[in-house]
Amino acid sequence: MTQLMDLTPRDDGRQAQAQAAGLSQGALEDALSAVIAERVREFRLHLGLTVGQLAELTSLSKGMLSKIENAQASPSLATLARLSEALKVPVTAFFRGLNEEQDVLYVKAGRGLDIEHKGAGPGHRYQLLGTMRAPHNSLETLLVTLTERADAFPLYQHPGTELIYMIAGRIEYLYGSSRYLLEPGDAMQFVGEVPHGPCTLIELPIQFLSVKSIQPAS
Repeated sequence: MTQLMDLTPRDDGRQAQAQAAGLSQGALEDALSAVIAERVREFRLHLGLTVGQLAELTSLSKGMLSKIENAQASPSLATLARLSEALKVPVTAFFRGLNEEQDVLYVKAGRGLDIEHKGAGPGHRYQLLGTMRAPHNSLETLLVTLTERADAFPLYQHPGTELIYMIAGRIEYLYGSSRYLLEPGDAMQFVGEVPHGPCTLIELPIQFLSVKSIQPAS
């Protein structure tokens, strides 16, 4: 049976999920902590990192990481964003195994999961629109909204390929040594290993859809 996922982090959503799974809210929170603990340890070992090395990459204490990996503490969304960046996995990867596998992701407008990009300034919003569970977790979809100009923008590099589809505004996008003007309806597809990112915000607000191919966690 097809199931739908609402990524909105609301209390009533968690309670409904708990009822659907036949769990109390406390039991659901315990299950969530256990799954996150398992995933953090799995991804850390996959990269060959010690707890100390991961602590340095995330600016978290070794004690806190140890508690997270032993399901003695539940990380905040900000902490999960740091771990996501350091372990090179989407935030949703930490919840793999909590529920039965989903074959459909359904995200209502404005209810994507807000994540933080390193170096991004104010007026830059990144909303994760969901990642399928393994073995289908090969895409990462972001809705990017830019509402403020900045003197400089971070450049990104990542494995795989990326597709950008322009929804609103006008932007000059840097890819390697080339610049491309993107307007509503324009699409751009490229290899992620080449440095890329916004260069000049011409007409605000700017919004575009970014779809990246990612390496599923083993």
